[in-house]
Amino acid sequence: MVKAIVGANWGDEGKGKITDMLAKESDIVIRFQGGANAGHTIINNYGKFALHTLPSGVFYDHITNVIGNGVALNIPVLFNEIKELTSRNVPMPKLLISDRAQMVMPYHILFDQYEEERLGGKSFGSTKSGIAPFYSDKYAKIGFQVSELFEEETLREKVERICEMKNVLLEHLYHKPLLNPDELFETMLEYRKMVEPYVGDVSAFLDQAIKDGKELLLEGQLGTLKDPDHGIYPMVTSSSTLAAYGAVGAGIPPYEIKKVITVVKAYSSAVGAGAFVSEIFGEEADELRRRGGDGGEYGATTGRPRRMGWFDCVASRYGCRLQGATDVAFTVLDVLGYLDEIPVCVAYEVDGEIIHDFPTTGKLEKAKPVIETLKGWKCDIRGIKKYEDLPENCRNYIEFVEEKLGYPITMISNGPGRDDIIYR
Repeated sequence: MVKAIVGANWGDEGKGKITDMLAKESDIVIRFQGGANAGHTIINNYGKFALHTLPSGVFYDHITNVIGNGVALNIPVLFNEIKELTSRNVPMPKLLISDRAQMVMPYHILFDQYEEERLGGKSFGSTKSGIAPFYSDKYAKIGFQVSELFEEETLREKVERICEMKNVLLEHLYHKPLLNPDELFETMLEYRKMVEPYVGDVSAFLDQAIKDGKELLLEGQLGTLKDPDHGIYPMVTSSSTLAAYGAVGAGIPPYEIKKVITVVKAYSSAVGAGAFVSEIFGEEADELRRRGGDGGEYGATTGRPRRMGWFDCVASRYGCRLQGATDVAFTVLDVLGYLDEIPVCVAYEVDGEIIHDFPTTGKLEKAKPVIETLKGWKCDIRGIKKYEDLPENCRNYIEFVEEKLGYPITMISNGPGRDDIIYR
């Protein structure tokens, strides 16, 4: 059976923990999109880890971890991550890399930095990991697939051709040092040495695994609102963050995805720029940020302080709908235990009109939150294993959110550890 784990909102909903937990019952975990620009934080018996490219199944020796064709593969980053794991006593994970995955090139990272610099105050708040330049090149058909590393003659010719194009921009738009095709070619040969043992035909491998009745888990990065089609464009990422894309980014049929676990946070947080209707500021935001997540709400990859807000029913319902949620995993609920009252954004007001459906960016920029307040439960709920044992006001909050979402909350995370979970 194929399940997908995806985010409903802006990313950082706590997917890493849920993936780590569900990986236990899986045979194969597949990353199907995105690059090393966002991370999944996982806390287990080995310690606390931030994964960027590696799938969250790497802590189990029975799992094959797959990097799908939809991923923006930064080879040195991937191998540094593996080194970081093995240096901390995690056994070398089983790894399979798609021969159709494309590589983040060293110049993609440079172009990302140069462009943000050039845009100045009008920048997109990029993590400067080369993601937008990478996907631009992929769709302009001037990217490099992993398989091309093994065709030396055509590779050299292509490297020279691409450097010629890039150098025009470097010289005339950015006024930065030019690329050297010989150096780039040598770098590519080093990349080849690194990935060679792991490269294969992922789509054929997964096809066989599905026929053999194996358990597959698709792991997405970020969340619905960062999708380039359905998110808060242009403050989005460059690859689709939706479960539907899991079929494309892994090379499997769409009808094989039977379960979509959509991760929804008990309050809102976002990294980077863009409209964020339920956002809060000042002391109120600082306190939530300090208490939030494990060790506070800071980006797993960038360390940037996240922007904080109350739960947004409009954005979250939309997020679940676009993902096709069959199950909702509700995370970091324990964090809200300090509040007497918990505000919830139940609708938006745009130009005097109340709306319940998530709008396009222009309208979103003008939206004001319509707030309803629920009673807090004022106690620590960590360690509770049964839904019935949660305080009444806590259950009321969950049921209120569930009704607004219109999708079943089947898992509740009430702490950072692997076992801090309540099944309903």
